[in-house]
Amino acid sequence: MSPDYRWHLRKMMAVRGMYATTDLRPLLAERGFRLSQSQVYRLVAERPVRLNLRVLMALLDILDCTMEELIEPVPAGTGTSPAPRPETGRPA
Repeated sequence: MSPDYRWHLRKMMAVRGMYATTDLRPLLAERGFRLSQSQVYRLVAERPVRLNLRVLMALLDILDCTMEELIEPVPAGTGTSPAPRPETGRPA
């Protein structure tokens, strides 16, 4: 199995006093990234499968954090997937 990761964008935003996805959009725009509101929401709310490295570098700059603070590598199968629902046994 290949390694997996945890995405801490929402956590790092909160550490910097940003609690809404709308806080991030103008900061990305200042750095030349014109993302739609839905794109920014998905970036914050979901774990990205693909991410432009320049957007990643902009996020690190905006949040004044390191790659390790934003992306936490974890061994495959250590709980990055949603837990099964008790009533159905299917992922949440």
